[in-house]
Amino acid sequence: MTQDTLADLGPAFLGSRLKRLSDRLQAEATAVLQAHDLPIQPAQQVVLGALKRDGALTIGALAQRLGISQPTITRTVQGLVDQGLLAVSREARDMRHKTLSLTDEGARVIGDAQREVWPRVAAAVSQLCGGREQALLDQIAAVEAGLDARSLLDRVRAADGLTVLDYADDLAQAFHDINAEWISRMFALEENDIRLLEDPRGLIIDRGGAVLFARTPDLGVVGTCAIMRMKDGWYELTKMGVLEAARGRKVGEFLLAEAIERAKAMGVADRLYLLTNKKCAAAIHLYEKLGFQHDAEIMALFGSRYERCDVAMRYRG
Repeated sequence: MTQDTLADLGPAFLGSRLKRLSDRLQAEATAVLQAHDLPIQPAQQVVLGALKRDGALTIGALAQRLGISQPTITRTVQGLVDQGLLAVSREARDMRHKTLSLTDEGARVIGDAQREVWPRVAAAVSQLCGGREQALLDQIAAVEAGLDARSLLDRVRAADGLTVLDYADDLAQAFHDINAEWISRMFALEENDIRLLEDPRGLIIDRGGAVLFARTPDLGVVGTCAIMRMKDGWYELTKMGVLEAARGRKVGEFLLAEAIERAKAMGVADRLYLLTNKKCAAAIHLYEKLGFQHDAEIMALFGSRYERCDVAMRYRG
C-alpha cells in the first residue's frame, strides 16, 4: 500500500486533507457535468443553483449566502456572463451591488443539471458514504459553526496565552512607551507621533477610532495598534508596535489580524490603509500576507503625514 504522508500527519493538517478531498471531488464533478454535456464548472453550478433557488441577487448577497469570498464570486460570475448564462444589471456603479439574474439559457442549463445530474450525484454520494452522508454533513456544519464562533487562529493564540484588550485610560502609558520604543529605535519621533502618543483618547478614541493591545500571561501588555478616523471616510491603521522583549511570539500578526477584524466590525475595512517605510520589510511582508496591497492613491492622499513614509498600502482582503 502506498504511504499517505498527509493522512499520517494527523489533525493539524485537517485543512490540507479536506482541500485534497475537495479537489478530487471537484474534478469528479467536472467529469459528471461534461458527461451530461453541460457547459459549466462545479463552481459555476453553485452560483446558478443559488440564483435558481433564491431569484435575482446582488454579488454581495450571493457571496454572503454561499460563504464564498467576493473576489471569487466576481470571477465566477464574469465567466457565466461571458457564456450568456447570467445577466448583470447596470444600475449600480459598485460591482458588489449589481444584481445578477439567470438568462433563459442559464435557466435551461441549471434546470437540466437539477433534473439529470443532481439526483444521480446525490445517490452516488450516499453510496460513497455508506448511507451516512447526513452525519458527515452535520459534522461539517458543526466545524463551520465552530469557526464562525472562534477562528482557528484565535484558538491557537489562546493556547499561546495571547489576548486582546481594548483601550482604557490606564493603558495610555503602554500605548506611548511601546510605540516610542520602536519608532525611536528605527527612526525619529515626528510631530504626528508625539501628538498621537500623548493623547490617544482625544485623537483616536473620541473621534470614532479604536486602540487595541496584546497581552501575554508572563509579560503583560506587549503590543498595541490603532485604527484612526481620517478625512473623507478613510481609516488609518497606525501605531502598531511590539516590545522587543516579546519578539518571536507572533504578537504583530495577532494584533494585525485583530485590527482587521475590528475594522470589519466597524464597517470600515474597505477604507482601511496604512503608511510605513521600506526599512520595515518584515512588517510589510506581514501586511501583504494578511491582505494589504501597495496603493499609489493612498500615498498621494496621506503619504506626506510622515517624513519617513515611503510605502502606502490599502486593505483589500
